[in-house]
Amino acid sequence: MKFSENWLRSRLPLQVDQATLLERFDMIGHEVESVERLGEGLEGVVVAQIVSCAKHPQADRLQVCEVDAGSERLQIVCGAPNARAGLKAPLAKIGARVGELTIKAAKLRGVDSSGMLCSARELGLDADASGLLELPADGVVGQALAAHLGLPDAVIDLGLTPNRADCLSVEGLAIDVAAAFGLPYKPLAIEPVPTHDGRVLAVELESAADCPRYCGRFIADVDMQACSPAWLVERLRRSGLRPISLLVDVTNYVMLELGQPLHAFDADTLQGPIGVRRGRAGETLMLLDEREVKLDGELLVITDAGRPVALAGLMGGFDTRVTGATRNVFLEAAHFAPAALAGRARRLGMHTDAAHRFERGVDADLPRLALERATSLILEAAGGTAGEIVEAVEAAHLPRRTAVPLRRSRIARLLGITLDDAEVERIFAGLDMRVERTADGWQVTPPGRRFDIAIEEDLIEEVARIHGYDRIPDRAPGGALATPALPENRVSRVALREQLVARGFHEAITYAFVAPAQLEDWQLADGAIALANPLSAELAVMRTSLLPGIAAALVGNRRRQVQRVRLFEIGRVFASGSGAPIEVERIAGVVCGAAAAEQWGQPWREVDFFDLKGDVESLLALTNSREDFSFVTANVPWGHPGQCAAIKRAGQVVGHLAALHPQVCRALDFDRAVFAFELDVDAITPRPVPLARALSRFPSVRRDLSIELSAAVPFAAVEAAIRDAVGETLADVVLFDRYVGEKLGGEVKSLAIGLILQDCYRTLTDEDADRCTSLAVAALQSTCGAKLRG
Repeated sequence: MKFSENWLRSRLPLQVDQATLLERFDMIGHEVESVERLGEGLEGVVVAQIVSCAKHPQADRLQVCEVDAGSERLQIVCGAPNARAGLKAPLAKIGARVGELTIKAAKLRGVDSSGMLCSARELGLDADASGLLELPADGVVGQALAAHLGLPDAVIDLGLTPNRADCLSVEGLAIDVAAAFGLPYKPLAIEPVPTHDGRVLAVELESAADCPRYCGRFIADVDMQACSPAWLVERLRRSGLRPISLLVDVTNYVMLELGQPLHAFDADTLQGPIGVRRGRAGETLMLLDEREVKLDGELLVITDAGRPVALAGLMGGFDTRVTGATRNVFLEAAHFAPAALAGRARRLGMHTDAAHRFERGVDADLPRLALERATSLILEAAGGTAGEIVEAVEAAHLPRRTAVPLRRSRIARLLGITLDDAEVERIFAGLDMRVERTADGWQVTPPGRRFDIAIEEDLIEEVARIHGYDRIPDRAPGGALATPALPENRVSRVALREQLVARGFHEAITYAFVAPAQLEDWQLADGAIALANPLSAELAVMRTSLLPGIAAALVGNRRRQVQRVRLFEIGRVFASGSGAPIEVERIAGVVCGAAAAEQWGQPWREVDFFDLKGDVESLLALTNSREDFSFVTANVPWGHPGQCAAIKRAGQVVGHLAALHPQVCRALDFDRAVFAFELDVDAITPRPVPLARALSRFPSVRRDLSIELSAAVPFAAVEAAIRDAVGETLADVVLFDRYVGEKLGGEVKSLAIGLILQDCYRTLTDEDADRCTSLAVAALQSTCGAKLRG
């Protein structure tokens, strides 16, 4: 919000300097983004009038002007394209300082020049350097320019938060500033304009929920050639708006002053009745910027006799615009529901001051006041006669002012201070809120412009703002912090992370929001939860798996020339349930590239399924329950057929391990092999409480077996059979060779297994070792269909 400091001071009896005012803006939550000081050093610059212009004898682009400076007439050589007889413009006399230039008598191409006619940019008043600053015709010749323009002044630009739409007007800011300084605020006096024209247009609210109040008024015989008053032009200019014409300037001024956008139609282009409804498919509308828009049911339109003539709250139509030939005007002011306009301007690629305000909320009581104020300014500057205000209203759809309860104890609890009741009531009264005392506090009713006041904490924020954050003492929170107990019967997340990092993985953090198409490519879209208000189409649903996000990160790293990528993530996934969404914590990883980091000690080899299986087994080994886990051939939608495994714990599936399906790789636009795993954290982390056990003092014995069995039997089944048969005497099982080939046949494999045997209480004899070996062989024969080789 950009505005003139002098304008604000004209509304309040402020007796503080500029620095104090700016500091208070920051303290009440309106960040001061910039301050531009105007009119400093304009001594010697006066209002002047060009009496005549003659072509310079030695230069085509220069004119020799006779200029009336009030007390004298001067000859000025000027090159501005808009210099002409009768124009009033700023004149810097000899000795005046303009920027870094001190004006002196000079000869330009042989012609004497006794001063300089100035542009707004040269005077530091505006960025416009296209020509002389044109002053209104009622300017007093010879008057100091600073006095004529109400200088010095400052343009203050505030960074308002989106919830404070009430401060998108000088009146709204004045209320906040008055409350902050404890000053009386007197509302702007707006008297009804006498009416002398009986013409009216009926108004029909077809979409009353979107537009519960619409006001309009005829103004006849307006002089469109009339100029805007100098004070109004300057306030607009200093608020960042370019003066255009009287009607446009007045509607913009009232919007800045009160916060209510207005629109002016050429009344002679309207037939009536005026309507407000949703657009319809097939309708089009040419806007003021001469762009044609296709309408639909999402857009709210103003109609005349059924035809769309304006986009409600956004922009007027080209066919009903006011022009220099306009004589009769229909002035519109309406209240539009924020939900009816939210996002519409952005969808059409536009940003208007009206849409900026309506999207955030405008006081529903302002339309009639704004019409009276605008009518008064138009009649004062351009004459004409005003008709009665026509108003259509559906009270049931107007915003309701609901009282919000506020407790004394809650103020003390949140702010840490106790305030007198009188101070709290002064603050709310200063903010134009109605206050009623109750046994434990107050019932506070906010004004219609405060759309941000809904709950008790909103009121406490207002108390803190106006009382002063700097007056609330700093107090460190007290109390002892309890160290959380780390359960010994679960593997911690830290341990999982450290294990994968130790094996060369890097942790990634990806968005919990993904594109619907991304889940469909992985065939993981079932149960996906769509967001009601997504940040973008690429982040429209909650992820049902960690893999799509982390795989996309892998591909991104490969495209940035990272040859060996090993990523993991621990995070939550989401799915729709019968009631609340279901959240599950998972750990997932993806690998691609070399099996080991580049080195001289071993040849390069691409990572494969079993490399990642080893990484997963190292994670599961943290539970000290390796025998509970098994890898079973299975299919997953995103996995490559024949290279997929379900990971089970005590018969329950706790995750999957697989090479990515070629279709998934094509969707990622990636042509290298990628291997991935995903596990449920809560399912894999339980472990038995660690128990201390003495190491055996007795030597171990090793027996090796070479067996043949079906290639379909996994080693996990072989190991389980041996452990079940031998019992506690078996310290470890080592697979040290595997052979498949034509000599055995395509359905048979050979395994060489080492049995490590050890007892805690005695040295094992050969008979003990042979007995254990026999038990193992018998179990393999009966359970796995294996036989000894040789």
